[in-house]
Amino acid sequence: MTKHYVLSINPHAQYDWDQCILRNPITGERPDFTAMIAQAVGNEPGSYLVAVNVEVKVLEKEPVPQSDQVDRDLPKATKVIAAAQIKQLAAS
Repeated sequence: MTKHYVLSINPHAQYDWDQCILRNPITGERPDFTAMIAQAVGNEPGSYLVAVNVEVKVLEKEPVPQSDQVDRDLPKATKVIAAAQIKQLAAS
């Protein structure tokens, strides 16, 4: 059975759990691998030793926009100064 998911990797995410996200491209839900494996063994009661093969094929890659990369790489103080300079220029 082949399932398709969108993997988003953001090492600069505010929270650890948002750094690597796997989601269904249609529903946006995170996959429940436990339920998929249980379905594969017929949902029969018992304990199973299972082997799970994961094959990953990248079908499409969306690069992070350059402006987002630059913005994340700047220290916070630089961002504040840059925002203040923009406000000064707009006021001029």
